[in-house]
Amino acid sequence: MTTAARRMFRPRERETRALPPGPSWPPAAQLTAWMLRPYPTLQHIRRRYGAPFSMRFPNYPHIVTFDDPEHVKEIFTGPWRELHAGQANETLRPLVGTRSLLLLDGEEHVRERKLLLPPFHGERMQSYGETMREVTAEALRRWPVGRPFAVQPQTQAITLDIILRTVFGVSEGEELERVRQGIDRLVQGASNPAFLVPWLQRDLGPRSPWGRFLRAREAADALLYEQIEARRASAAERDDVLSMMMTARYEDGRAMTPRELRDELMTLLVAGHETTATSLAWVFHHLIEHPHVQARVHAELDGLPGDGVSADGAHDLPYLDAVIKETMRLSPVIASVGRVLSAPRRIGGWDLPAGTMAVPSIYLVHMNPRVWPEPTRFDPERHLGLRTSPYTHFPFGGGIRRCIGMAFALYEMRVVLATVLKRHGVRAAPGVRIVPRRRSVTMAPSQDMPLVLERR
Repeated sequence: MTTAARRMFRPRERETRALPPGPSWPPAAQLTAWMLRPYPTLQHIRRRYGAPFSMRFPNYPHIVTFDDPEHVKEIFTGPWRELHAGQANETLRPLVGTRSLLLLDGEEHVRERKLLLPPFHGERMQSYGETMREVTAEALRRWPVGRPFAVQPQTQAITLDIILRTVFGVSEGEELERVRQGIDRLVQGASNPAFLVPWLQRDLGPRSPWGRFLRAREAADALLYEQIEARRASAAERDDVLSMMMTARYEDGRAMTPRELRDELMTLLVAGHETTATSLAWVFHHLIEHPHVQARVHAELDGLPGDGVSADGAHDLPYLDAVIKETMRLSPVIASVGRVLSAPRRIGGWDLPAGTMAVPSIYLVHMNPRVWPEPTRFDPERHLGLRTSPYTHFPFGGGIRRCIGMAFALYEMRVVLATVLKRHGVRAAPGVRIVPRRRSVTMAPSQDMPLVLERR
């Protein structure tokens, strides 16, 4: 047995005893449990050891998970020079690249975030609302009525088209279909366990999981660089995100390089497509499980003027907004976020050594009965008239690392759901039981969330 393999399977080592208690299973067993059944595994460990608790993975030997909002606040408001989210996101490097905002730390992250933030806020973001509505209405015409179909592939198609039109400015014809297919193959190729298990990242040919991903990434990269070069050669003024990124300048006057553009575009495609599509699928699940909630959403939408939903009308929907927030509380698509300590730090009463990954668990905080009474109950009214603390409800992460696309994603979800539900209802597909399942780094409804669409 190799040295690396012995390290994976040996029992807890003496130096971990200063950390909070946790399971003594071998690191490979802990990683496997977390991969296959993340939510039950986290609940089991918290019941057995309390929180915070420690875990060990082969590639991360010291992980400390927190479920208390005060401890989450310590992490999110701590000095960003010593709390590195980029290191905690290393598993995404093969997909998003080394220059992705998700992988950068320190001054580099601050500089990149400042450059990328403007297109996703204020009037610029609002200008994309009509595109979101048009894409959804166009897709909705193709959805079957009265018979079961899997809705998650449909929400993925919607969110991908929205990203392609708003970020790339690709809106029709063969070019749209070519880019759509290339990105879709990449997302499918990325949905395999190798992202979480480095020793599975071996190219054993085009039929192997990692081999398929690498070839899909190569094809997607070619498409992205093609879009970048075409934009450089064009003198036309455009208002899509790629054009704004290419005209933006760092404080020293430098423009983004093609590689930097590629990595940030890939980040937007991954973070702004898969996660939003999955959250939409979870909303449909909870509306089906709670007909009285769906009825109240319909009543709110019926109060809007006209037959359809305008992009502006999607702003004034407080109950639908509460449904989205409660869905993201009860069914977060990301289980946790992490910060790797570059120096020793005291968090939650524990003196953690440098190299420890401090993990505010989105799922465990959202399921903490001290924070959310009856946490397993779906109740959108929790959020009506409530300004939620960023340390008790944080599906988009928190602190300086909170997702820059949060406002964009929430607005997009309101527009998509309002457009679908204004004239339609949803009910359960026969004989289907939905449970969370891992889809690469996200948690999605099982079986791609089958449902039945009905006109009302």
